[in-house]
Amino acid sequence: MELLGVLAVVLVVSVDRTALGISHPKPSCRYPPSQWCRSLEIAIECKVQKQCMELNAIKPNETVPPVSITLYYETLCPDCRIFISEQLFPTWLMLKDIMSVTLVPYGNAQEVQSPTSSFICQHGEPECKGNMIQACILHLTTNSLAFQIIYCMESSADVLSAAQPCLHLYAPSVSWSSVNSCVSGDLGFRLMHGNAVMTRALNPPHTHVPWVTFNGEYTEENEEKAMSSLFHLVCELYQASCCCNPPLSFEFFNSSQTSCLILFLFRE
Repeated sequence: MELLGVLAVVLVVSVDRTALGISHPKPSCRYPPSQWCRSLEIAIECKVQKQCMELNAIKPNETVPPVSITLYYETLCPDCRIFISEQLFPTWLMLKDIMSVTLVPYGNAQEVQSPTSSFICQHGEPECKGNMIQACILHLTTNSLAFQIIYCMESSADVLSAAQPCLHLYAPSVSWSSVNSCVSGDLGFRLMHGNAVMTRALNPPHTHVPWVTFNGEYTEENEEKAMSSLFHLVCELYQASCCCNPPLSFEFFNSSQTSCLILFLFRE
């Protein structure tokens, strides 16, 4: 995995839970995410020295299938937003070579026969709209782009208001009108029905959100581990030896050793 190819390492920096619903995380430096690990000076300014070093510890085995993670969630659920922002997206940025992510926005919604709406959502009509917007974005873009857009939305103060600017930021070639057409047309309802079918098919049935399965299976043990350190759980589940070396830390080395290591990692 090339350091310069990893997008937005800053997202590994923890997102304050109280910030969710208050303000979108502000850039920590003047450089774009793709440049943060380009040099030691940039990494220091952006406060991602440790994360840039950790990226070099990931060594995927191409003969071993990735860990498959499926997240069943709803767009306005506070715990879902925290999990996406603090665990799932940062871990995916660092371990995307050994994990795959499937997002199913539906959660505790219900399908109903109503003249005004086909779904009832736990957090009201705005959440139903948010679920459908994200379902349409997943359909209209690649999985990688959609995940970045959804992270952008979920880490914003207002999930729905962030949808259009987040789409323009990560997928400028996809028009907002195409998303609107999907949401207001039959396609959006078909996509949401598909998510409803997937959610109802869970075994055991989901009892809360976020609900996370690993390689198609749910266990309470894995859920507890995922909520505290998804990074370590993915490395534990990956069926290959030496796939994730222990993350490096500046505190582990003395100053002279650290300097040598930094020069190696940030070499052109």
